[in-house]
Order: sequence, then C-alpha cells, then structure tokens
Amino acid sequence: MATIDMLPVVRDRLAGGPTGFVLGDETDVPALAGATLAVENPSTGSVLGHVAAADAEDVDRAVALAREAVADRRWSAKHPGKKSLVLETLRQLLEEHLDEFAQWEALDAGIPIAQAPLQVYAASGVCHHYSGWPTKLYGELNPLVHTFHSYTVREPVGVVAVLAPWNQPLVTVAARVAPALAAGNCVILKASRRAPYSAVRFGELALEAGLPPGVLTVLTGDGETAGSALARHPGIDTVAYVGSPETGARLRELAAPTGKQVLMELGGKSPNIVFPDADLDRAADSAAVAVWRNAGQIGSAGSRLLVERSIHDRVVDRVVASMRSLTVGSALDPGTHIGPLISAEQRRRVGEHLNVAEQQGAKPVLRGAVPDGPGYGITPAVFTDVDPDSALAQEEVFGPVLAVTAFDDEDHALALANNTRYGLGAGVWASDVRRVHRFAQRLRAGTVWANVYGMQDVSAPVGGFGASGVGADGGREWINAYTRPKAVFVSLL
Repeated sequence: MATIDMLPVVRDRLAGGPTGFVLGDETDVPALAGATLAVENPSTGSVLGHVAAADAEDVDRAVALAREAVADRRWSAKHPGKKSLVLETLRQLLEEHLDEFAQWEALDAGIPIAQAPLQVYAASGVCHHYSGWPTKLYGELNPLVHTFHSYTVREPVGVVAVLAPWNQPLVTVAARVAPALAAGNCVILKASRRAPYSAVRFGELALEAGLPPGVLTVLTGDGETAGSALARHPGIDTVAYVGSPETGARLRELAAPTGKQVLMELGGKSPNIVFPDADLDRAADSAAVAVWRNAGQIGSAGSRLLVERSIHDRVVDRVVASMRSLTVGSALDPGTHIGPLISAEQRRRVGEHLNVAEQQGAKPVLRGAVPDGPGYGITPAVFTDVDPDSALAQEEVFGPVLAVTAFDDEDHALALANNTRYGLGAGVWASDVRRVHRFAQRLRAGTVWANVYGMQDVSAPVGGFGASGVGADGGREWINAYTRPKAVFVSLL
C-alpha cells in the first residue's frame, strides 16, 4: 500500500492539540467546558486528532454572536457587490488550498485521495455560483389600485443552523452555507463529529475572505448535544440538516415548539432502471459506479438495479466484472477506488444487511468481505433475485451493496421503482425518448437521470419525495428557502 505524505499544514494541525471553533474573529476557540472529542481515521481505525466538543452553553454563545450580527446588519446590509466579492474570494481560497482540503477529506471522511480534489472543485463551484446571487435579489411591484404603491422584497430569514454530515463533508457544507450567506443570513455550522476538519477550514478561510466576524460560526461536537441544542434554540430561525430520516424526525420535534423552518435531505433507495434498447455496457458500468462511489455512502446512490428480464444476466455479469476490478484500501493510497466506511459501527451495519439479504433469499453473485489490514474497508457486493419487499430492497444500506431485481415490462418496472418510502433519485436507461419522458413523469423522485446517473449541477434543484427529505437545495431553491417575502403597502393619498 502506497500512501501520500501529509502536508505540513495538515500534520501541524493534528500535532498541535485539539482543533477549536471558529467564533467571532477568532479561530481555535476551545469549548467553554474544555471538553474534546476524538476523531478517527477510518482508513486505519486509529485516532486522527481531537476537536473541541460544543455543549448547550457553547451554542448559546454562538447564537448570541449571530443575533448581534443580525441586529446590526453588518452582513445583510452590506453592498450586494461586496457580498459577492467575499464569496468569490472564498472560492479562490478553496482552490488555492485544494491539496490541503483533499487530504482532510481523505483523512477523516475516507474519500480516496485520487477522487477528493473533485470534492474541492465542487465546493468552489458552489461558492462561485452563489457569489452571483447577492446582486440578483430583485423585488417585485404588486399590481394595486392607483391610490396605493405596493411591492414585495425578500429578506434573510436571520440565523441558519447547518448540521453537516460526515459523507462528502466539504461540498455539503459549501452547498448549504454559501447560499445562506448569499441571501444575507448569519450561519452557525455544526460540523460532523466524524469528519470535522474541512468544515473548520472552510470557516477559517471565510474569515480570511473578508466575512465579518460573527456571521459564520463553526462548532464541532456531537449531534446529540450540540445539534439538538441548535435545533431547539429560539434564536435559530432555520435548520438545514443532512442525514438519516430517524435523526431528521427527532430534529423536527425539537424545532417545532419555536416554529422554525427545518430543511432536510435524508435517505434514499434509488432505482436504476435498464431497458433492452439502452447502451447496455454503458448502463452497467454506470450502475456499478453509482453504488460504489464513496463506498456507497451517498444518499442518492443507485442501490437498486432494475433490469428487464431478457438482458438481466448480461447486465449483471458486466456490473460484477467492473466491481471485481476495483481496489479497496486506504483513502490516502492514490491507487484506491473504494475507501473505507466511516466507522466500525457502519461496517457492522453493512455486514448485517449482507447476512439478512441471504437469509431472505437474495443470491450473492459478488460477496462483500472485509479485506485484510487496518481500517473499516469492505469490498462491494451484488445480490440478484432480490425480493422487492425485502430489507435489502427497502432499507438504506449506506455501503457498496447493489440489489438487483428483474422486471417484465414498463408497468412492472415503474411499480418496482416506486415501491419505496424514499424518493431522492432515479435513473432510466433507454434509447426511446418517449419512454424516458413517460418515466420522468411518473417516477416519485426529486431527480431523474436518463442515460446517465448521478449528474449534479448547482443550478438545478436537489430534493426528495417521501422519507427523502423536506425542501430542495440548489440554484434558486436555496435562495427562496433562506429568504422570506415581505409585502409593503404605501398610501399615495
């Protein structure tokens, strides 16, 4: 196993003691109680470093700073062009620190180092996109009788709490923080306890880019303590969360008494549907990538492959051959395709899914296994003859595990695809464009891909149906979510 050397800036941070909060105009601020958390390296299973552990008092301190910044309008009233410049400078800084961010994404989130730069470019692209929005927030004239002048403006919601996940942490942070800032809000970002370092560096660079102190706070800590405190805090106006449906339900309960808005991207069990008239080799290769990318730890992973019965064996054989060629290993090894799962507990859960799948009659044509060596890696698995009502077809695994089911015709395929409580994404592979549009209309999914899978662009909305979430992010959707309309009526008499 060949691994890259840590950059001095990365090595020095890990050796320099616990990493603290970004709070006001300071960095490396310790928790008031002095508590810390250990962060694991999932490639080795050893402790990578320590971060400050926020509690309710730390949240109170952060909210007080944010409310002060809202009240004096140090950010919301700043000239739109100057806000745009800050966000564009942040984009530039992200790219200047590309190698550093790539290492953080590999070290604590387990994203293979060869793939991690794409995460950095995606995050910088988000900042670039939203840097254009402050100068585009127009008002509207409301049609009224001539004795009144009425208009509508959109104003920031106030203080946004972003509860970031551990999978793809940098781009997820950028995708929620940048639009909130573009809309004129103050943000309290609670980094994932498992993958906090990119979020902390994002906050530090935001200060360097010229963001006024108190406008963005970055806290580290666990969700049960700091995340819950943010969700219930009366000084928070909106909560943006990415994670499991179970935690999402709990956050909604905590937020309900204060009436705050809760935006959530939750789980998925996305179908990838292949018809005989598709480019079968391309479809099969894409289906493999759709489930092994980031070790399957993506909400929109194509974890269900639905294949027309006459082409079933050909497609499955191609998928299995593609997956057999992959290297599972350390995220710091440039030759690694599939990095580790995030934790020992996550690997245990994936292993349980594999065992239950066989017990429920699914056929393992590629059996997942734990490779030799340290860390939390697992090789990809492919099951055929998967009962559409079984656990493997219904529950989110969050690992490189593919459930394959054959279908007979369009109606059968559509019924199988929609037989889930989730609705984050869906793929359709067919050369008949009429069939593609029929499915696009009838699939219960926030995103439908045709002859491609997983394509994303910051200008397009990303949202889910059912248990996959509340609200949508991307493009105009985030701007609307992070602002609220105000109508003004002026008598002309």
